[in-house]
Amino acid sequence: MATLLLFSAFLALLVLARADNQSGFISIDCGIPENSSYTDKITGIKYVSDAEFIDTGELKDISPDYTNRSAEKQFWNLRSFPEGIRNCYTIRLQGGGENRYLIRVRFMYGNYDNRQQLPSFDLFLGVDRWDSVSLQNASETVTKELIHAPPLDYIQICLIKDGPGVPFISALEIRPLNNGTYVAASGSLKLLERLDLGSESNKTVRYPADTYDRIWLPSNLNLSSSKSISSSINSIKRNRYEIPDIVLATANTPKHGSQPLEFAWQTRNKTDRSYIYMHFADIQNLTTMEYRAFNVNVNGFLWYGPLNPKYLSTTTLFGSISMAKKGGTYMFSFNKTENSTLPPIINAIEIFVEQQFTQLQTTQTEIDALLNLKSTYNVKKNWQGDPCYPQKYLWDGLDCSYIDERQPSIISLNLSWSGLAGEISSGISNLTMIQYLDLSNNRLNGTVPDFLAKLPSLRVLNLENNNLSGTIPPELIQGSRNRNFSLRAGGNPFLCLSESCPRKEEKYVVPLTASLGGVILVLLIGGVIFQILRRQKKKVAYAGNQISGSEKSGRTLVVPEKKRFTYSEILSITNNFERVIGKGGFGTVYHGCLYSIQVSVKMLSPASVQGYKQFQEEAQWLTRVHHGNLTSILGYCDEDTHLGLVYEHMENGNLADHLSEKGNHILNWKERLRIAQDAAQGLEHLHFGCKPPIIHRDVKSTNILLDGNFHAKLADFGMSKTFQLGDGAQASAAVGTPGYLDPEFLVTCDCQILATGRQPIRLDLVFTTPTQLDVSMDSKVSYHT
Repeated sequence: MATLLLFSAFLALLVLARADNQSGFISIDCGIPENSSYTDKITGIKYVSDAEFIDTGELKDISPDYTNRSAEKQFWNLRSFPEGIRNCYTIRLQGGGENRYLIRVRFMYGNYDNRQQLPSFDLFLGVDRWDSVSLQNASETVTKELIHAPPLDYIQICLIKDGPGVPFISALEIRPLNNGTYVAASGSLKLLERLDLGSESNKTVRYPADTYDRIWLPSNLNLSSSKSISSSINSIKRNRYEIPDIVLATANTPKHGSQPLEFAWQTRNKTDRSYIYMHFADIQNLTTMEYRAFNVNVNGFLWYGPLNPKYLSTTTLFGSISMAKKGGTYMFSFNKTENSTLPPIINAIEIFVEQQFTQLQTTQTEIDALLNLKSTYNVKKNWQGDPCYPQKYLWDGLDCSYIDERQPSIISLNLSWSGLAGEISSGISNLTMIQYLDLSNNRLNGTVPDFLAKLPSLRVLNLENNNLSGTIPPELIQGSRNRNFSLRAGGNPFLCLSESCPRKEEKYVVPLTASLGGVILVLLIGGVIFQILRRQKKKVAYAGNQISGSEKSGRTLVVPEKKRFTYSEILSITNNFERVIGKGGFGTVYHGCLYSIQVSVKMLSPASVQGYKQFQEEAQWLTRVHHGNLTSILGYCDEDTHLGLVYEHMENGNLADHLSEKGNHILNWKERLRIAQDAAQGLEHLHFGCKPPIIHRDVKSTNILLDGNFHAKLADFGMSKTFQLGDGAQASAAVGTPGYLDPEFLVTCDCQILATGRQPIRLDLVFTTPTQLDVSMDSKVSYHT
C-alpha cells in the first residue's frame, strides 16, 4: 500500500511539473505597453507585449462596458492598424523551422474606438490568405487557429484591410506540438471545431489541464437523441495527443441503448478535405458480462470498425474525408455491433479542414538585406510582410522579377527622398539581382563603396544630391562609358567624378571644453557657416554633372512628380483637416497622408495671400527647389480662395520646440552644431545654388524643421523671394519676424544673403531660449545688384 501511495504521489508531481512547463510557448497580448508582461491568473500563462514583433499600429483599450464581459485579460486591450493596407507580425520560433506548431490569433472589438463600427478584414500567414475576420457584435470573441509546420525559423502573420472598419488584433499564441500528431497529407490544418463532449460545466478547458494549450469548448452531440455520462476518475492513460483527463472524463452516448449515436455538420466549401480526430476512453468499469464495441459510419459507409475503447485509456481515431459529390454534408453514425451489450460513446472530437500554403517568398538573403536597410536608416515605408508577394502588396519603392515563380528577385530599389542618413549600407551588396538603384536626394555621406561596382546586374545608379565625398570607384566611372550603364552623382559637393582628382584637405577642429563653454561654441558655429558660404567661391573639379552612357554633361535631378492638388484632394489628404500640427501668421499646418506617406499641409490664411498671381508663381518655382537641407514641397492647391502647400512631414517638429521648456528632447552640443551646419547648407543652396538666387527672409528656429534623426531642413518658403540676375532693381515687401529678418536687408541684398537670421539662431542654439529682438523696419525696400 505504501509503495502504491508513493507511486501515485510521483505521478501527481509529474503531471504538475508538466503543467508548469511553458517551454516553447509564445504568448503575446497585443496592445499592452512595450516591455510589459504579466502572468494570467486563470491559466498561469505568461504574456508579453507585442512591441518587439511589429513596429506599426496603435495601442487601444476596449470600452469599460465590455471589460467585465470577458474574464480573459487578453481581450481588454488590442492593437489597431488605421494606417497602411498590410501590417505584419514577424515572430521567431524557438524550435526552428519544420516543427509543428499550433498558431492561434484572437479578436474582440469591444467598441474600442467608440464608433460601434464592426470591422471586417483578412488574415494572412506569410504571403497566403489564411482566413477572413468578421464580427457580429462588439462583445463577440473570434478565434482563428491553424496547425502548421513552417519551412523557416520564423512566421509572419499579417492583417489586410479589405473591408469596412480598421483591422485589429487582441492576442497571438503559438504552441509547439508533437511532430507525430495532426499530420496532413499536404498543407496545414485549419481548425473548425474542438469539442469537449458530454461536458455540462459550460466551461472551456485549456492550459494547464491541456499540455498543448488547446481550447476545448463544452458541447453535446444531437441533444435530442444523446445524453452525457461522466466519471470522477482523474487519471486516464494518455496517448501522443495528450488529451486532458477532464475532457476524457465526460462523454456522449445514445439516450436509448439500442439506438445509434449520430451527428452531422456541413463544410463551408464542398471541395474541402476534412480531417477528423475522435478521442475515446471508456470511463465505466465494465463487468465480465458487459462489452462495448461499435462501428463508425460516414454517410452510410463504414469508415472504421469495430472499435472497442479501453477502460481509462485513450484511443484516437483520425482520418480525412472529401465527398464533394455528396454536397459537403457529413453524417456520422456510431452503431453498436451485434455482440455489444453497451451503446457507443465518444469523449471528444476535433474537426479540421486542409489548407494549402504556397510557401512562396522572396530570397531570404534579399529580405535580410532590406530589413537591414529599414533598421539602419529607419525607413518609413509600408515594408511589411514579404517584399514581392502578394504582388498587389509590393513594398513601396520596389520592383521584382517573377521569372522564378517560387522565388522572385528584387530588381529595382528606389529610396530617393527617404531621409536616409549616414554611409551607404553594405547590405545593398546582397541585392545581387538589382538593376536599378536610386539613393538620390537623401543625406548619405562618406565614400562611394566599391561593392556597388560589383553588383552584376546593375544598370542605373543614382546618387545625386547627397553629401558623399572622396572619389567614385574607377570601375563605376569606366562602366558609365558603357551605354548599358548610367551613373548619376551630381549634387555631392565633395565627391570627385574624374578618375584623377586633386586632393583637398579640410580640417575642422572643434575644441569644445567645459571651461570655454558657450563663447567658443558661438565662434565655432559662425566659423562653420562662414566656411560653407566661402567654399562656393572656389573652383575645383568636384561633382556637378551627371555621368551616363549617353550624356556626359548637363545636370539632371531625379525628383518625384509635383502636382497641383484640388481642394477635395486636400480634404482627403488631411481627413477634413482633422489634426492641426502648427499655426503661424501665414496660415495653419495640418497633418496628412498622401499615398501612405505622412505629409504636412499648410493652408494659407486670406490675410497672408499677396495676390493670386504671386502665389501661383511662387508655388510653381518652389516645387522646383530641391536640396537635402530644404523641406521638400510635393505640390500645391490653388482653387478659388483655397491656397495651400503640401510638404514632406518632419517627425521631430521645429527647432524652437526643442529649445523651449516644452521640448521632450534635450539637444546635445553635437546635435546643435549639426543643426547649425544643416541650416547653413540650406541657405547656401538658396543663395548660390539657385538661379536666380533665393532669399528666405525669415530664418528662425520655428522655420528649422527636424527629421527623425534630428537633421535639419529649412522650411516656410512662402515668404521667400527670387532676385533677378544682371542689372536692374526690384522692390519687395519686407516680410518676416522682427528679430530674425536681418536689418541689413534694408540696405543691400549681399548683406542679407550672409546674415539672414544668423545671430538669433546662433543665440538660440547656445542659450537654449527663443530669442526675439526688437527691430523696427520699413514695409518697402529697394536694392541694387
